Amino acid sequence: MALVEVEAATSTAESPRSAVSWSAIFAGAAAAVAVTIILTLLGSGLGLAAVSPWSGHGASIATVAISAIIWLVVTQWVASGVAGYLAGRLRTRWVGVHTDEVFFRDTAHGFIVWCIATVFVVALLTSAIGAAISHGVQSTTALVSGAAQGAAQGATASADGAGDPSGYFIDLMFRPAAQAGSAPSAQGDNGAMRAEVTRILLQDAASGEFPAGDKAYLAQLVASRTGLTQADAEKRVTDVLAQIQAAKDKAKEAADAARKAGLTTTLLTVVAMLVGAFIASVAAAYAGSRRDDDAAVLHR
Repeated sequence: MALVEVEAATSTAESPRSAVSWSAIFAGAAAAVAVTIILTLLGSGLGLAAVSPWSGHGASIATVAISAIIWLVVTQWVASGVAGYLAGRLRTRWVGVHTDEVFFRDTAHGFIVWCIATVFVVALLTSAIGAAISHGVQSTTALVSGAAQGAAQGATASADGAGDPSGYFIDLMFRPAAQAGSAPSAQGDNGAMRAEVTRILLQDAASGEFPAGDKAYLAQLVASRTGLTQADAEKRVTDVLAQIQAAKDKAKEAADAARKAGLTTTLLTVVAMLVGAFIASVAAAYAGSRRDDDAAVLHR
């Protein structure tokens, strides 16, 4: 009876040591962060070497973008494998623990070290380096959205067209004819006329159509300012409006392509991180098994 009580007490006793080897986990996380930084800097250098500001030289934008995504995935996997392996090899040996429990603990160590390394990397990216990356992303986003809005609405920053995306189209519309039947008229306030044309283009571009009345009025203004005949002025207005619509469509296509690329990159990043967590867990379980096997051989 006493022997049974001793065995029951032994089976329910808790070990004073924690099942988590935090020193091994933080060591693996530190290694993962270091590997991530090194591979990221190496990838940045290779990317800069592959691109060129000269037309026809260097890799295309699509090639660079795909290569960058692949490099980030490889970096995540390599860093996760190193972190999990170190955490498994450096943890202390659990004595009197079932093999299945040891496997679970090693797997959990790999997952925890991946979590800590991910938090460290995110914290690093939100620091000075992250601020630079964020600034670049924000600048690119502002450029794409500004181009789409400018092509769609033809900004009204100034009446004379200086610094105004719609100024080019207004200049093109009122460009003097090379051989006009009559001299251009110089009557009226040119700034006020340009401001009125800008408002017309803004309203029509925002609504998505150019009414016939606006076209006819613009043609009258063009004819009076350039010396073109009414028919030639109408043709010029039609051509310019077609160019505005083409620029608007092109900007929308670019914005949609950027949206799809961002979505694809986000999904691939999530998948890469999940695979990285799996790799870290497997590497830790394998390294822990190797560590226990080596220890068992030494004690024989």
